[in-house]
Amino acid sequence: MIARNAGRLLSLALLAAAALVASIALGAADLPPGDVLDVLLGRGSEPARTIVWSLRLPRAILALQVGAALGLAGAAFQALLRNPLAEPYVLGVSGGAAVGAVAAVVLGLSAAAPWSLPIAALAGGLIAIGVVLRIAMHATRGMDTRVLLLAGVVVGAFFNAVILLLLTFASAETFRSAVFWMMGSLAGASWSVALLLGAYLAPAMAALFLMARPLNLLSVGEETALYLGTPVERVKLATYVLASLLVAAGVAVSGIIGFVGLVVPHAVRLMWGSDHQLLLPASVLAGGGFLLAADTVARTAAAPAELPVGVITALVGVPLFIVLLTRRRL
Repeated sequence: MIARNAGRLLSLALLAAAALVASIALGAADLPPGDVLDVLLGRGSEPARTIVWSLRLPRAILALQVGAALGLAGAAFQALLRNPLAEPYVLGVSGGAAVGAVAAVVLGLSAAAPWSLPIAALAGGLIAIGVVLRIAMHATRGMDTRVLLLAGVVVGAFFNAVILLLLTFASAETFRSAVFWMMGSLAGASWSVALLLGAYLAPAMAALFLMARPLNLLSVGEETALYLGTPVERVKLATYVLASLLVAAGVAVSGIIGFVGLVVPHAVRLMWGSDHQLLLPASVLAGGGFLLAADTVARTAAAPAELPVGVITALVGVPLFIVLLTRRRL
């Protein structure tokens, strides 16, 4: 079993590596794979080094990170809510992050200080996490996942209303910028953003990986998990907080990119089962590779114009999810 799981993870890692090479090589100015390899080895021409190191590689790394975060968060939320249709944005985190980002755009903060937009988005996401958690914990003695889901939906609806209110007072150019951000984009990638996001994501991902066995027990049932020694309430709380933090960070740097956290874990589960010791790392690798491929299409399909990557993930994710549903029942 261990060898088989390792082989599956290796295959996903190779696919993600192939997507990474394609992301670096393809663009407005295509680079042969040999030139890409030369640049990565410290050789190559100056224009090729500029394209790879300054433009495409940091964006590819950021796409890997965001896709991995959304894939892992989707798998965690599906385990927490025991619902394969759960996805990272169902609990209101994206709405809070979007309110922060749209407020920064409408108030002109993002134009004056570019860093204000991701900071405002992250702050909005953290506020949403706190509000949903407080409602869920106050409504019941423990964390009832049904109440958590309802609280997330209601809070998300409220934040969407706030977004529409803010956009009502926005100018045409500001409105366009805000809407484009909400459709998802990795155009603001840089090494500083990628390194900061990586430092943020690594501990949260590691903590979720360590919870694979408790999540397996939780998927059987809360009473059974409690009987087998699992601290059910602490596991649910930690899963919600960690997964929400991953979503908040991803939304802060890339906007709202849908279907990665829904389709990827569901596809992995249908192929290889629900063992979270495989499902969680597989969702990380598959999510990163999927978003990398989607971002490459977004950059090249209408070059030199760039499509919102969230549009690409939806156009690919919806038909793929329909195929998954028709080939095998939930």
